[in-house]
Amino acid sequence: MNKKILHIAIPSIISNITVPLLALVDTTIAGHLGKAAYIGAIAVGGMLFNMAYWLFGFLRMGTGGLTAQAYGAGNQRESILVLLRSLSVAIVVSAVLIVLQRPIIELAFRFITATPEVAQYAHLYFNILIWGAPAVLGLYGFTGWFLGMQNARVPMAIAIMQNVVNIAVSAMLVLAFGWKVEGIAAGTLVAQYAGFLTAVVVFLRKYRPHLPHVRWREVTNRVAFKKFFGVNRDIFFRTFCLIAVSSYFTTAGSTQGELILAANTLLMQFFTLFSYLFDGFSYAGEAIGGQYYGAKSREEFCALTRSLFKWGIGLVIAFTLVYIAFGSAILSLLTDSTAVLAQAANYLPYAYCSPLVSFCAFLYDGLFIGSTATRYMLISMLAASVLFFVIISAFPLTNHVLWVAFLAYLGCRGVVQAFLYPKLTKKMLKTCNDRN
Repeated sequence: MNKKILHIAIPSIISNITVPLLALVDTTIAGHLGKAAYIGAIAVGGMLFNMAYWLFGFLRMGTGGLTAQAYGAGNQRESILVLLRSLSVAIVVSAVLIVLQRPIIELAFRFITATPEVAQYAHLYFNILIWGAPAVLGLYGFTGWFLGMQNARVPMAIAIMQNVVNIAVSAMLVLAFGWKVEGIAAGTLVAQYAGFLTAVVVFLRKYRPHLPHVRWREVTNRVAFKKFFGVNRDIFFRTFCLIAVSSYFTTAGSTQGELILAANTLLMQFFTLFSYLFDGFSYAGEAIGGQYYGAKSREEFCALTRSLFKWGIGLVIAFTLVYIAFGSAILSLLTDSTAVLAQAANYLPYAYCSPLVSFCAFLYDGLFIGSTATRYMLISMLAASVLFFVIISAFPLTNHVLWVAFLAYLGCRGVVQAFLYPKLTKKMLKTCNDRN
């Protein structure tokens, strides 16, 4: 079981680590153009795309869970149909985003404070990169599908390749041709389509011999699409809640001054680092759990859960000890501002606690996605979000209260999911009994 988990987890972890590199490359190149406005434009434009694409992350998660179940059931035809439905939705959503690009950017800047120069460059960056929506959302579908088919190496290879292409093309356009923000955006755009087209080529080369002949009416089957959208609707609203909490955390920090905002941004890196690694095990739960759920193998599903939590406990202990031992040193690597370091030191214990209170939610998320029990994910997220805002409302807003509310939110998700998990396994048992 451990071998199966690591077969999915390790490539997924590598893929996760490469994701922020796309944004980092853009920011780094912008930082050498000689204008702070370029950096600001990349930051603002990147934030807009992160928010937009984050909402449509269900194209990866929902596709992964449904594909894994079809794989476990030995239904190759259904797995292909799941992918085609995902790509169809990706095309439609992309078309809407492109058509509405002007009102989207205008609406966004009603809530974003930026200098006229930053706004000008951010508009330029956005108007170029919005044409990458079909590639980004389409790749979401392919990534989920490959994971569902127990193949995490293809998404890893694509993620690495995208970063290489992004660095090469952006650097060439900026350094050799003298382009500015438009060169950075164009480099990222080329990388996005390179990733998507690579996924298409790998899919056709590896799976074409096994592709069944499918009709369009099968893809658009009303019952199947209802299930597809039912799963993804829950994930969409869950993601909306997640964005609401994350956005409020940042905004509330900013109202307390630049030092608090900077300190919170640095401390959040402790949680982000842990989440990038732990998401790999969540993906393993999604892919393998979905396979067992599709095969109606309750015993193996429960064995997977036990193995994942053993890994989780071990990693939590390791991360917590490292953070306690080297937390101050890690902060010193992130900034040399003594004022920010002094402020951050006041809240370091909260960062130390983040792995412990969050790991259950990560693992259950993967298992619930794989079994398409997305309603349970939504319930836990709603409960956690309500708790977060109740704590915020019940006490005068200080940074200590903000961090307590955030940790309570993370912990609540896992606790609620732990109570809901037995319902999932009982449902599997009932299905097995009905089949027998």
